[in-house]
Amino acid sequence: MKFGKTVKLYLKDGSATGIKQGEVVNQTIKAFSCPRNRLNELKDNSEAKKPGLYMLFGEDEETSEMKVYIGEAEIVFDRLTQHVAKKDFWNEVVFFVSKDDNITKAHIKYLENRTVQIATKASRYLIENGNTPQASSLPESDIDSMEEFLEYIKLLLGVLGHKILVPITPYIEPKTGNITYTATTESNTVISTSSSLQLSLKISGLYANSVQTDEGIVVLEGSEAWSEIKDSLQNGNRRIREKLIKDGIIELSNDKYVFKKNHLFNSASQAASVVVGYSINGLHHWINSEGKSLKKLEEEKLK
Repeated sequence: MKFGKTVKLYLKDGSATGIKQGEVVNQTIKAFSCPRNRLNELKDNSEAKKPGLYMLFGEDEETSEMKVYIGEAEIVFDRLTQHVAKKDFWNEVVFFVSKDDNITKAHIKYLENRTVQIATKASRYLIENGNTPQASSLPESDIDSMEEFLEYIKLLLGVLGHKILVPITPYIEPKTGNITYTATTESNTVISTSSSLQLSLKISGLYANSVQTDEGIVVLEGSEAWSEIKDSLQNGNRRIREKLIKDGIIELSNDKYVFKKNHLFNSASQAASVVVGYSINGLHHWINSEGKSLKKLEEEKLK
């Protein structure tokens, strides 16, 4: 069983765009989010003078995709001032420190290595790091402590608006149909399991599979999409298809496109329209294994 968490969020100047501090109640971790142009306000902050893990967030100039650089430092503020001169893409930094003095350089190096690994696997953001940093060697007890620390990093990052450590699609157990969410431990320890909602779309020889998640509809790898589009397809969905083709997420195979990786869509209708190439109500056309539409399933759930 997974229990709820209480997160405290403090807005330094009462603004949602300013400096924010976050912490998990009864835990030692503390997170800070700071806009690039207000970095100087951290120079007298004692927490910013500690060893910590940091992430620089911005957009890629060529693709406009979200991009992140992940690093570590013995004194976070000093390293960030260096990045102001050396890296131009970022406009926000999020960094993590411990309220006590028990985290060392070796611990932070371990966290840096694991965070880059997890963020790369999640594939939500472009990773600015050229290579995965080398992991430090830690005793088993310290590794367990840092893996727990990582779970709180993931939680606080999500609260601060960055889900870079959360996979778009969790593992789906073939036999039970359950969605399995795994922790970020090296052994992939299961931390929770919940009932999944697996869906399919079948129209005139076209077949696509998806799963509904908390964020929307994920069309799964191997699903098909029509190669042609019709006039009724909305401009926004046209642009999504064009980007999927450009990024190699869907590739032409004979007379159809095939999804080469899972892709998250905001809504059932957006996912269905992009797949079939014309405007369509996805609530009616995505169905479960019993033939019930997503619309019907949602109505039943609300009852």
